[in-house]
Amino acid sequence: MENKNVGFILLGISAIMVLIVFMFKSALTDFVDYSCTIAHGGDYCPMYDTISQQTYLALGLVGILIIVGIVLIFSKPSIKTVIKTKTIERKLERKKVDLTDLKTEEKKVLDLIRENKAIFQADLIEKTGIGKAKMTRIIDRLEGKGLVERKRRGMTNVVVLKD
Repeated sequence: MENKNVGFILLGISAIMVLIVFMFKSALTDFVDYSCTIAHGGDYCPMYDTISQQTYLALGLVGILIIVGIVLIFSKPSIKTVIKTKTIERKLERKKVDLTDLKTEEKKVLDLIRENKAIFQADLIEKTGIGKAKMTRIIDRLEGKGLVERKRRGMTNVVVLKD
């Protein structure tokens, strides 16, 4: 809800409270008039002072609500940040990688990685039948050429294509 709307709601509630305070004061004054004249028999009754104090206190609180309402109405609304995003279509220039100098085992491993986008090193070993140490050397060479990237996951590595 905007500050302005809250301010108008507070002013409305304050107006209703002012009416209630004056109605209560009127009813209380009538009650004191009736009871005090019987008890004291005179024109002055000490209860009139307390009625005035209660009325001023209530009107003071309502005044604070009115001030807060006016401040909210005239305060600047919260700044809305509007960011217009433009979609820029960029064609990613793929590096022309010369795969002719790759060994057959390296090509086989690279093809498996391309098919799966990301694959555990242990799965590569299993699917190709290449030994653990040799697979590590193959992936090292592919990493050196900037084709793949190794990411550590627990006790194994995930091999992903490099962008």
